Amino acid sequence: MIEYMSIAAGEILTPTVIGYIILGVLIGYIVGALPGMNRTTAIALAIPFTFTMPPAAALSFLIGINKGGAAGAAVSAILLNVPGEPSAVVTTYDGYPMTKQGKAQKALVIALVASVVGDLLATVVLILLAQPVARFAIGLGPIELASILIFSITFIAAVSGDSFYKALIAGILGLLLSAPGIDIETGLPRMTFGLLELYDGIPLLAVAIGTLALSEILVQIDEGWRGDHRYPQVAADKAKDSEPVFGMKDAVQVAPSILRGSLVGTLVGILPGLGATLASFLAYTWVRQSSKTPEAFGKGAPEGVAASESADNATVPAALIPVFAIGVPGSLSTALLMGAFMMHGLTPGPFLFKESGSVVFGIYLGMLLASAALLLVGLFGQRIFSMVIQIRKSVLLPVIVFLCIVGAYMEAGGMFGVYLMLVFGFVGYFMKKFDYSFVTFVVGYVLGPMAELTIRQSLIISDSNPAALIDHPIAILFLLLAVFSIWRFAIAGARSMQIDRAATPTDEPSDTPPEGGDR
Repeated sequence: MIEYMSIAAGEILTPTVIGYIILGVLIGYIVGALPGMNRTTAIALAIPFTFTMPPAAALSFLIGINKGGAAGAAVSAILLNVPGEPSAVVTTYDGYPMTKQGKAQKALVIALVASVVGDLLATVVLILLAQPVARFAIGLGPIELASILIFSITFIAAVSGDSFYKALIAGILGLLLSAPGIDIETGLPRMTFGLLELYDGIPLLAVAIGTLALSEILVQIDEGWRGDHRYPQVAADKAKDSEPVFGMKDAVQVAPSILRGSLVGTLVGILPGLGATLASFLAYTWVRQSSKTPEAFGKGAPEGVAASESADNATVPAALIPVFAIGVPGSLSTALLMGAFMMHGLTPGPFLFKESGSVVFGIYLGMLLASAALLLVGLFGQRIFSMVIQIRKSVLLPVIVFLCIVGAYMEAGGMFGVYLMLVFGFVGYFMKKFDYSFVTFVVGYVLGPMAELTIRQSLIISDSNPAALIDHPIAILFLLLAVFSIWRFAIAGARSMQIDRAATPTDEPSDTPPEGGDR
């Protein structure tokens, strides 16, 4: 271990790599602050530019973007009441009221401190838990791993989006998308349609950039087609008095909320598929219920900002625990990071620590440096970011489209990759329009090869006899959990549909004139 740490320190503690980490946090913070943009888009666009970096530096750079994006989303949420990401919706509840009260800078500082503390605490938990969980996972065979993957996909489908069935369909489509290429058992081409470019499978970057980045651009162009591509003006702070923007009194006031939010975010982040949005809502609800002045929440309570932001940012490192330990991504960003692992010759999962121990410790060190960089970038750049979010979309969107094309061309097979990116851009656009889950789609695509391999190995080991599961109680447990997930959330989905039908007004004429109409 000491040898791994010394090698990792030699690779990471250099001016170049530290500069990459700071740049990653800066890019993520800016992208997170822009309404409509998100960290997954930034990660997808940045992956092609990491191939010349050492693996630990490249992954630290991408994780820095992830961390910065989670924290930057609070800027537009507080200043404009427009969350940069869905997980920042809860921050608007008290952040924007503080802005209207002339306390915008205080709200931004509280959000930054909560983000850094939540991120740092969850990073420490990752360092402490990932390897012990991986040691346990090493003892699992193909049958157990196959059952865990089946449970993960069904569970993520169950908690992603409003419709379980749509999420499950998206996950199956993602699995099918991973099928083209060379068959792992026979070595023959499969579903390549005579195209040599598909012998290595459909490129991850073409899928990621198209469905995540380009589709978002198409949605924003559609929504603002006849409108002004500018954001509303930021409300200015009222005149400041002699009190500091953030003093010791404020720190004592929000500290319990930050600790509660960090705990919730860490626990939720470890479970695949739950996501930062749920963590923010749970933390906010817990802090409000435990407060002596719950009536202040929603009207500019600093504790509300602290709870939501600490929970949101704690999920970022915590979500990497299942990636490091068992090789299962639980969100869009971790699925992309898992793809980046593979592109740099690393195999996420329990053997990662044995095969690439120095790289893992390098990533740990890079994540700690990213936490420090997050504090510095936020403190020195918040006023600048307040100006950046005013950039016209008519200027910003063409730049992002150009980066999409460059990234797909460079690392996804030349013009073939660009064509695929365009196709998946429209696929992602219609998925968003019809509310199909991106999480299960991308996770299904990333896990497809691993799921196929473990299921085939399981069938060979068991001789296709279901009775062999009796000797694998862990596999039985996860398969039962998968069945329970399908049953539980399918029932919940059916009930929600009945409620929606009952709440839908009938078309029968009424004697009462409509409100606001002619009487």
